Amino acid sequence: MEKEQAKRRIDELREVIRDNSRRYYVDNAPVISDYDYDHLMYELEDLEKAFPEFVTPDSPTQRVGSDLETQGVGENAEPGVRREFAHYPHRFPMLSLGNTYSIEDVEAFAQRADKALETDFTYCCELKFDGTAICLEYRGGRLFRALTRGDGVVGDDVTDNVRRISNIPQQLHGDYPDEFEIRGEILMPYEAFDRLNRERALQEEPPFANPRNAASGSLKLLDPEEVAHRGLWCTLYHIPAESLSFETHDQALRAAGSWGLPVSDKRRICHGIGEVEAYINEWDTARKTLPYATDGIVIKINESAFQRTLGFTAKSPRWAVAYKFKAEQALTRVLSIDYQVGRTGAVTPVANLEPVLLSGTVVKRATLNNADQMALLDIRIGDSVYVEKGGEIIPKITSVELSRRVPGTESPVFPKVCPDCGTPLVREGDEAKWFCPNTDGCPTQIQGRILHFVSRKAMNILAGEATVEQLYNLGLVQTPADLYDLSKNQLMMLEGWKDRSAERFLESLRASRSVGFERVLFALGIRYVGESTAKEIARHFGGIDAVAAASKEALLAVPDVGEVIAQSVADFFSDQRHIVEIQRLKAAGLQLSVEQEDEAGRSEALAGMTIVVSGNFSISRDEMKALIERNGGRNSGSVSGKTSFLLAGDKPGPEKVRKCNELGVRIVNEQEFFSMLPSREQQASAPDSPSSDELTLF
Repeated sequence: MEKEQAKRRIDELREVIRDNSRRYYVDNAPVISDYDYDHLMYELEDLEKAFPEFVTPDSPTQRVGSDLETQGVGENAEPGVRREFAHYPHRFPMLSLGNTYSIEDVEAFAQRADKALETDFTYCCELKFDGTAICLEYRGGRLFRALTRGDGVVGDDVTDNVRRISNIPQQLHGDYPDEFEIRGEILMPYEAFDRLNRERALQEEPPFANPRNAASGSLKLLDPEEVAHRGLWCTLYHIPAESLSFETHDQALRAAGSWGLPVSDKRRICHGIGEVEAYINEWDTARKTLPYATDGIVIKINESAFQRTLGFTAKSPRWAVAYKFKAEQALTRVLSIDYQVGRTGAVTPVANLEPVLLSGTVVKRATLNNADQMALLDIRIGDSVYVEKGGEIIPKITSVELSRRVPGTESPVFPKVCPDCGTPLVREGDEAKWFCPNTDGCPTQIQGRILHFVSRKAMNILAGEATVEQLYNLGLVQTPADLYDLSKNQLMMLEGWKDRSAERFLESLRASRSVGFERVLFALGIRYVGESTAKEIARHFGGIDAVAAASKEALLAVPDVGEVIAQSVADFFSDQRHIVEIQRLKAAGLQLSVEQEDEAGRSEALAGMTIVVSGNFSISRDEMKALIERNGGRNSGSVSGKTSFLLAGDKPGPEKVRKCNELGVRIVNEQEFFSMLPSREQQASAPDSPSSDELTLF
């Protein structure tokens, strides 16, 4: 692969992975399977190894997925989910596990450990629970705080909700230490999951896709008493070595169990890779009898000293690996095939199936992806097909059982015109999908763009799919600008609207007028322009008029904008309908340029510098990072040869300091840092003395 082609693919993969990470961790509404997500990550890792010059600190390969609630919840989240939690730093980084679907990779993990340790050691094998990660802190034997994984450095404080989970003790017993952390998983057992979805069906609310999503969504509800009703369960599996010292991982868990903490009794000490593989094979079958979801096995080096020897990568421990089970399959029959149009115009075939139980849920539909996949499967209506859930989430058809095919059945014909608006479909270049080119006239695409416009990451307007569909079908909203023409009297005349709901909707519209230009640009839904790209374009040009007037060559001068994105932006603004829409949005009072005061606060004082932040500071982490970016610098989470300096507050991470000394990287304190900034920044931000609410960053 050529360098430019690799850069485009890396950018594309990062955008797709970040979007799906948000859907998984924050919205609890994933649209691709774990398997597909993991293989996108594998592809990105391979490309970054082949082209290391394109590796950046903010790449998904360098960071754990984040569940932090910073700007509310996604449009698909259920009512009652909190819009923001207090954030607290983890005392020790909360990393994710490297994972694999291959026994060969597990064997390679064992071989690397053998080579690095050069002595005998044991493995502790455990079930990989399919829930949402939690970190519990106990002080004086009482539960003090519960944090989600967050971004691995900072987590959401969900203590009030965790206190309502019945098997998490508020008070320990026995010979417990005075202060420590323990980590594990919040689960929703199948019985509670089925009950919850029955209740949601009665209330005409969409069901949760699986127990993991239900557990994660329930953990972030507004009402702790509702959390208690959800029937959540906890199992704990790790005490950080920095928190308490034990000779082995298994010894730490046995101690935790003696204090009354819920640790799994399914773990096993294994001597050698043969015993590890036997444990994997045993539970690949036995897990189906468990009352909760598991999706694999975690293999850990048992001895704590050897864990310290092996250490960590940027996002994962080197002393542990997760083996994921292959997806469960079921055989069922194809009843019919629908063709759905997405927001971008892509037409996706979906098979309607005879209902079948799979991985604890009833499956009635499965995606066929595209016309090529249909042809490859040679699928026909009436066929018996094998369905699986890749990563236990999205059902998909993997093969046809030809021995059961009824003679005389014919292959379905993929539509030549859009099933929604009748426009002839097109297929561009190497694209696998067929698209409806009627971007501004196809009802499904129009509604999809309006939904994107109102979404949390864009304008954050209180309108979900049902609201948008209602307003569109009644002819009240055909473009995003129409939203700002709606009156309370109009809304009150519509079915299902009451005074409070109308007022809240209009209040969110008023609030959206204050949303910054970079998010407005993202909200326009320009193809290939994701959240980060919109930010770069907004900062480069400063206003919508300059973006609209920019040539393709001028757009290519923006960092991270390549040929495909530049052409897409140029095409968007060459359409007079889009120019008219932007003029209406401008008249509605939206922010279509970078605010003058914000621009005045910018400088290039740190231009070209990559900065790592560590320690306690007088301002929050977000404020410090924003200062760095506003003055032209880039933030990084780890020290490398490319690091310009380490910004060190009180008690910086010793490993980062060691790395700086090893590489000759400069260490700068807070006062020195502020002296680098323009005098206005110094006066606005530099402290006279540390504040009482210092925040530990690492």
